[in-house]
Amino acid sequence: GHSTVKDQQYKYVLPEKDMPRRWYNIQADLPKPLAPPLHPGTHKPLCEEDLLPLFPRALIAQEMTTERYIDIPQAVLDVYKLWRPTPLFRAHRLEKALGTPAKIYYKWEGVSPAGSHKPNTAVPQAYYNKMEGVTSLATETGAGQWGSSLAFAGAQYDMDVEIYQVRCSYDQKPYRRALMETYGAKCYPSPSDRTDYGRSLLASEPGHPGSLGVAISEAVEVAAKSGGKTKYALGSVLNHVLLHQTVIGEEALKQFAEVGDYPDVIVGCTGGGSNFAGIAFPFLGEQLRGGRKVRFVAVEPKACPSLTKGTFAYDFGDTAHLTPLTKMHTLGSAFIPPGFHSGGLRYHGMAPLVSHLLALGLIEATAYFQNEVFAAGLIFSKAEGILPAPEANHAIRGAIVEALKCKETGEAKTILFNLCGHGHFDMTAYQAYAAGKLEDKESTDAEIGMALSCLPTVE
Repeated sequence: GHSTVKDQQYKYVLPEKDMPRRWYNIQADLPKPLAPPLHPGTHKPLCEEDLLPLFPRALIAQEMTTERYIDIPQAVLDVYKLWRPTPLFRAHRLEKALGTPAKIYYKWEGVSPAGSHKPNTAVPQAYYNKMEGVTSLATETGAGQWGSSLAFAGAQYDMDVEIYQVRCSYDQKPYRRALMETYGAKCYPSPSDRTDYGRSLLASEPGHPGSLGVAISEAVEVAAKSGGKTKYALGSVLNHVLLHQTVIGEEALKQFAEVGDYPDVIVGCTGGGSNFAGIAFPFLGEQLRGGRKVRFVAVEPKACPSLTKGTFAYDFGDTAHLTPLTKMHTLGSAFIPPGFHSGGLRYHGMAPLVSHLLALGLIEATAYFQNEVFAAGLIFSKAEGILPAPEANHAIRGAIVEALKCKETGEAKTILFNLCGHGHFDMTAYQAYAAGKLEDKESTDAEIGMALSCLPTVE
């Protein structure tokens, strides 16, 4: 028979013509400005010239600016249109599976060519480099989401891309490497024998598992020694990267206006902070300018808990200490996280902007073990059909926890989370979970204390 239930809308899709034309810069609305980045040698505040060996002028300007909005170049919008605007989903089936009165929405970033939110910044980074005559880019990648995104962006603007992939991920994820190579990039396991730093590590430890901090050092060394031909591209952490990701939240604001609803809680996973910033900052900006108050929840792995167990201090972004010092929640640049199946979250630091907002009490942070995170991913995939990346499962876990709180209190809150990528290249992780082989690794206070004892002294 015919159902009398009203026909519910599952997804909200903006037409291309309504795609945001500008990125939002939260630095314009901060109640207290960000601590300045410092030169690694002199510990004096950085100037534009200090960053030129690594980045093009346009991106350095975006790193430093406090302008509220930055126009998205037409040539970038034209590539964005390959997958943007991305859909906003109402998770009716997940709500039903949980038996919660909460309304759960998710922004689905896995529709991009590379399968995650990362091309939102890879594309503009490649574009601005190209405009300034740069012919090749060097970068690091963990699980390969960022590497494959930059490889895709390099193909769009006809640039060479060389990628240093964390050794343990390089071995675990051969398909993501094949994707990078399909887009025309070169991919090397890090530590590699291509840099002085890589060679020094391999000499002392031939089976070194690598880390994002190590891979960053190698890519930075390649750029710094190239005489300007190669620049460095970073997939998270920096202000300009978080800026580019705000296209997510800017779209979500428009989509919620269409729904006639507004989030009470926004959840995102955090490794370096860019996908969390992408969904949260435009809504936080509204709040800081007198709009509706929202709870912002950053979810991280217990194995690499920068926000929940790190120290808010100046630290290096990489292991070889080639990068500027930024004030952030850090476990210490000497911290090598255990190998767990969310390579994209294995970073010792956190975006200075996200760290600053936590220190100001504007966002909150929580950490979970990988088994509870994968359990949440399975509940989600059975209900909604999408197989999430392990990183995204952290946001799902955070959203489910909030939805179950609503079940207890009977409150019908509106929850929004960022589903930042699909897990089609992460099947070994799902197999390990199904076989009961995932270990719940927690970084001990002693291990973190050891790495933190090496923090640089900044007057």
